[in-house]
Amino acid sequence: MFKRFQILVQKIPFLSFLGNKYYLILIAFIVWMLFFDNYSYFEHRFLNLQIEELNDNKKYYQSEITKDSIKIKHLKNDNMIEKYAREKYFMKKDSEDIYIIEFEEDKIKDSLLEAEN
Repeated sequence: MFKRFQILVQKIPFLSFLGNKYYLILIAFIVWMLFFDNYSYFEHRFLNLQIEELNDNKKYYQSEITKDSIKIKHLKNDNMIEKYAREKYFMKKDSEDIYIIEFEEDKIKDSLLEAEN
């Protein structure tokens, strides 16, 4: 076995450091830390990607919270509540008639959105 290693080192001089036990232990330690350990490089990389994704989600939800809080502040006024109910839910007073006008472009957009889903 040792002769085979010497022949290999003669053919490829770069491998001469493998004869030293400290280099072998160092290489084994590096391989262990990169691939097999619970705190491996790849595990850290995966966890860092998850942290970035969660931070992006956090920023998105914080912006949505601020938008919703602004809407809530606007809806504290009775006139704004009435306006919102009329626009969103087509509510009306007893003495009123509501006419919903749909344009051709809106129908095309709605049909395209339904086709995508």
